[in-house]
Amino acid sequence: MAEGAMWSDQARARQVVEEVKTLKRWLEPYHALRKRVEEARELNELLESESGLDLALQRQLEQEADAITTQLETLELQNMLQRPDDIRDALLTIHPGAGGTESQDWAEMLMRMYTRWAERHGFKVEMLDLLEGEEAGVKSAELQISGPYAYGLLKAEKGVHRLVRISPFDGQSRRHTSFASVFVYPVVDEDIEIEINDDDLRIDTFRASGKGGQHVNKTSSAVRITHLPTNIVVSCQQERSQFKNKATALKMLKARLYERAVLEREAKKAEVDKQKTDISWGNQIRSYVFQPYTMVNDHRTELKVTDVQKVMDGDLDPFIEAYLKQFGSKAA
Repeated sequence: MAEGAMWSDQARARQVVEEVKTLKRWLEPYHALRKRVEEARELNELLESESGLDLALQRQLEQEADAITTQLETLELQNMLQRPDDIRDALLTIHPGAGGTESQDWAEMLMRMYTRWAERHGFKVEMLDLLEGEEAGVKSAELQISGPYAYGLLKAEKGVHRLVRISPFDGQSRRHTSFASVFVYPVVDEDIEIEINDDDLRIDTFRASGKGGQHVNKTSSAVRITHLPTNIVVSCQQERSQFKNKATALKMLKARLYERAVLEREAKKAEVDKQKTDISWGNQIRSYVFQPYTMVNDHRTELKVTDVQKVMDGDLDPFIEAYLKQFGSKAA
């Protein structure tokens, strides 16, 4: 890569750099795991050569065995993420179902859950667009989660999520069922060609909003872009600069159009559209029950976890791993 000739072709140079990065993501953990296994074998040979039972040495070997198992499971999980888009960053959108404040509050809870999950993995979380509810919660949210295999992992979260709890907004403390939809798109690289014709765009500007009149821009810096041929709408009010918001919104639109092309190519668009539009009973992929008992139940894999709070604090990996293991290459 140090040869100057390669860098004269910037597109080819970027491609080579990405290929090297991909290889390193496989080779480095593999070699680290292999070295650890060899060291554990040496430790085991030392333990077997001891005339008496060395409890400290045995405990060290057991701890190494557990660490190796965890490292191997991580590598096996990475092996399940072989589709072209799996390695990409993710755009995650959340929309509440019918039910007003109750569902909007549930959507905000999911937003917090995914933010915590991303933080656990050391991923970067960026709020691209947020429309807050009048009383509580959010009417819509779009996050960009950046990190290796963010999309490959989060694609397991596509679908309708159901909440059962005693509503804090019900004066009679009745139990309510709420729904919210989650959808995930891969973030498209700049070198992937997605043609966007300026004549196909309607660009509107408006003032960014916040609760109680706080953080409201005095200029129309927020940007909404409508792609007329597909009726895809994206908006961004993250920055105070209209130029920056427009650039981010175009990036979001590019990701949506890329995902649309992938779905059409794989003949799955109808199924995905149903997931996005029918936010109701019978279509949920997972249920989160707070009362009368505590349980998170994934209806696709039948994995059940009783510690609801731990899941809401971002412990989603058991569900993601179960989904990838069950559906393998079909997980799109």
